[in-house]
Amino acid sequence: MGGGRALILWAARIHEPEDRDARRLTLAQGERTERQIVQFVSPLPEPRIMVMYRSPPTAPLRYDATMETAEPDEAQTEQGLIDSMHRILEITWKDGGHAIRSVHAKSHGLLAAELIIADPLPDVLAQGLFARPGRYPAIMRFSTTPGDLLDDRVSTPRGLAIKVLDVDGPRLPGSQENRTQDFVMVNGKTFGAPTGKAFLGTLKLLVPTTDVAPGLKIALSSVLQLAERGLEAVGSKSGTLIALGGHPETNVLGESFFGQLPILYGAYIAKFALIPVPANLVALTGAKVDLDDNPDGLRAAVLAEFARAGGEWEFRVQLATDLETTPIEDPVAVWPEDTTPFITVARLVAAPQTGWSDLRRRAVDDGMAFSPWHGLAAHRPLGAMMRLRKPVYAMSADFRAGHNRCPVLEPGSLADFPD
Repeated sequence: MGGGRALILWAARIHEPEDRDARRLTLAQGERTERQIVQFVSPLPEPRIMVMYRSPPTAPLRYDATMETAEPDEAQTEQGLIDSMHRILEITWKDGGHAIRSVHAKSHGLLAAELIIADPLPDVLAQGLFARPGRYPAIMRFSTTPGDLLDDRVSTPRGLAIKVLDVDGPRLPGSQENRTQDFVMVNGKTFGAPTGKAFLGTLKLLVPTTDVAPGLKIALSSVLQLAERGLEAVGSKSGTLIALGGHPETNVLGESFFGQLPILYGAYIAKFALIPVPANLVALTGAKVDLDDNPDGLRAAVLAEFARAGGEWEFRVQLATDLETTPIEDPVAVWPEDTTPFITVARLVAAPQTGWSDLRRRAVDDGMAFSPWHGLAAHRPLGAMMRLRKPVYAMSADFRAGHNRCPVLEPGSLADFPD
């Protein structure tokens, strides 16, 4: 591949025995909130402990259409985002001869998994996909945010997309023929810009860097990582430095991932997160990956871990309580966890397997698309930033399908996912 490269940011457990009587429940008093501690048998080597708040907020906010508002000049912002992302796709296509995503282009792990909703949930949590117990095949795609296949030493935020299969129920427009539910996340709790227009402004500044040589980006990333470590030493962080290449060179499997922007949760409003829970993954939180002489070191780390062990994550939701402290239209707002904690509603389990392969890359990176707009009407994305994402994601998928002459389709089963 040639020298043109884009650095673009789109910011964007447990196994329960079939016999429920085999579970042992105890209660523990946490510092702030009473929690339920569940010990269970796990398919992984050692038992797991799942921590769940006993109850959701007493008065979660019910969704009303008047809660969403349009951004000023939203249509122009939408077209600007499409045009800028399309320009990146054109440059990387010309440079490499293969169409890739305009964001999150490089995959580091591609896993077959199972989403397990083990018990009937309280009514307020039993919404949409989580309305009843069930087991669903799923595909996990770990990535980093740039819209190009960069050396991992250009260290940027980590992403995770989940595609849940065999999901029935009323669908979102544009996905009526499918039976999937996508969840798109990064390892930060809030989006990288306060408005769509602000994000477009940043994107326009980054588009010209598409032609910057990879070596210069590696050097810049090293400088940004040093600057970020300096800020962290005095108790501060810079989201901008991290996004531009100053993210620590840490293992993607140790990260916690967040949806950042709200979605419908049946009658309610929620954000979601995926948290690693077994000892083998928790040990990787903050663990540095040796990237010297290995441009694909993050991928190598995933391969090594899943060759020897599986992984488990808790899928958690955080319910909105009011528009002041848990707003829909403020992408940079952190919802307070002391009043509305993340609550575990399911677990995601991935057995030991080949964590990445070229066959899987072709099936997923070329043949599939992930979008928060693939899914159930009960989990419709909310807010202006989510609306702006929809046409950009669709344009990127269409570009890949047309230029690679490879259809981008929703999988019908894990039979579409290579071993």
